[in-house]
Amino acid sequence: MSDKIKIAVLDDYQHAALLMADWSILNDRAEITVFNDHIVNETEVIERLLPFHVVCVMRERTPLKRSILIKLRNLKLIVSTGKRNASIDIKTAEELGIEIKPTGYVTSGAPELTWALIMAIARYIPQECNNIKIGGWQTTIGTDLKGKTIGIIGLGNIGSKIAEYAKVFKMNTIAWSQNLTEEKAVKAGARLVSKATLLRESDFVTIHLILSDRSRGIITKDDLKLMKPTAFFINTSRGPLVDEEALIEILLQKKIAGAALDVFDTEPLPADHPFRKMDNVLATPHIGYVTEETYKVFYQDTVNAILEWLNANPFLAIE
Repeated sequence: MSDKIKIAVLDDYQHAALLMADWSILNDRAEITVFNDHIVNETEVIERLLPFHVVCVMRERTPLKRSILIKLRNLKLIVSTGKRNASIDIKTAEELGIEIKPTGYVTSGAPELTWALIMAIARYIPQECNNIKIGGWQTTIGTDLKGKTIGIIGLGNIGSKIAEYAKVFKMNTIAWSQNLTEEKAVKAGARLVSKATLLRESDFVTIHLILSDRSRGIITKDDLKLMKPTAFFINTSRGPLVDEEALIEILLQKKIAGAALDVFDTEPLPADHPFRKMDNVLATPHIGYVTEETYKVFYQDTVNAILEWLNANPFLAIE
C-alpha cells in the first residue's frame, strides 16, 4: 500500500491542469489523478472520489454538497479555483474537519468575454462566419454600439468594467441593482434607473450579479417582456439569475432580437437543450474565466495550497 496522499483533479476539460503548473514538487508525497470527463450522478461522484484525500475542483463544475461530503471518509482538503465556490457545502466541510483552500483569480477574463459577446451578437459575427464557410456572402445587417444604450444589472467589479468599455464605444450607460446608489453609479459612469426603466430603455441588457438566494431568478418573465424587440440580452454571470424557461419562450417568439449566453441552469448544457438550436442565441460553454493566464493562476495556486497543507500536516495519518 502507498503511503502517499491521493489527489484528484476534477473536470479538466481541456487536459490543461498538468501543463499549467509544476506538479512535480508533490511527486514524493502524493499521487495525482486527473479526470477530464464530467459526471453528474451523485453515486458515481462518490465512488470516484472515495479514495482521495485531496480534491481539486474547477470552479463550480462538480458540486460538493452534504450528501456527497459525508460519504468521503478519506477527504481532508478541498482546493477550489477562484475566490468563492457556492457549490461547496462549507458548513458540512467544517463539521467534518475538511479544510477548504481557494486560489487566486484573474479578473479580466469575464468582462472581456462579455464585451466580445456583445460585439459578436450586435454584428452577427457567428452567422456571417458560417455564411463564409458555406459559400455565402452578407446576409445580415448589424447594429452600431455608438449611441446605443447599455443597461448593466450589477455595477460590481465586472459591471463597472463593462461601463468603462461602454464609455470607450460612446454608449449611453444606465444601471440598476438592489443596493446600487446614485453616487456609485455616477462614479462608474452610469445613470441609476429602476429595473423596469433599464429593461425598457436598453438596447443591450447585461447582468453581472453574484448568485444568491436574493438574486436567484431576479430577471423574470415579466421583466423580459419589458425589453425592446430590437434589444439583446447578455448573461455571463450565472444561469439561475434569469428565468430560463421564460427566456427561451421570449426568444422563440422573437420578442427580443437575441441573447448571448455563457452560463446556464444546467452545465454542461444538455445536448437537446433549445439554446443549442436557436438562431437568435449566441451560446458559449461558460468560458468567461477560461484563459491561459487564469488557468496558470488557478493551478499554480492549487499546487502551492496542497504543498502548504502537506507541510502543515507532516504526520497526517492516511488510509
